[in-house]
Formats: sequence, C-alpha cells, structure tokens
Amino acid sequence: MHLGTILAVGIAKTLKVMTAVQLNTMNTELWQGIGAIADSEPLMKRLTKYVKKLVKEKESDPTLMTKEEFFDMIDEAKKGPSKRFASVEELDKYIRSLWSL
Repeated sequence: MHLGTILAVGIAKTLKVMTAVQLNTMNTELWQGIGAIADSEPLMKRLTKYVKKLVKEKESDPTLMTKEEFFDMIDEAKKGPSKRFASVEELDKYIRSLWSL
C-alpha cells in the first residue's frame, strides 16, 4: 500500500468532506433561516456582522485549503519517494518509528 495514498485517505476522513447532498441541505437551511429573519433589521445587522467575522476567520486560518490545493499536495507527494507495506502491522510499526525520531 502506498504511504501517500494512506495519508490522503486519512486526511480526507479528517476533513470530513461534505457530499453534494449535505452541502445542498445546509444551503437550503441557511437560506430558509435568512428568509425567516429578513424582515428584522436588527437581526439582519447581527447576521451581517457575524458573516463578516466568519469570512475574516477563514481568510486568516492557515490550515484551510481549497480542494485544488489539497489534491495538488497529494499529486506532489506522489512524485517523491514511496514505501510499500505488506500489512497494516508493518505500516503501524513504521509510523511509530517516525514518532521516536
């Protein structure tokens, strides 16, 4: 098993990539919520202020990356040296040895 592939799968699981259906559901809920408060100026002001805060956080978070950046990183890793493991135990032993460096 290719170490880059194992890492990519692990990272993808960690990122908990949303499916199109989940994203569509979330967008629908967001727009319904906005519609429910659209007639309240104070609530719309609070929402706008909060959205601006979220955008600022996203722009300043160095751990966030686009899908393209993620896959570019995977492609770059594939170009480097690779290791193959005959079993999960062998992979586990290798990873644990890296921690002791």
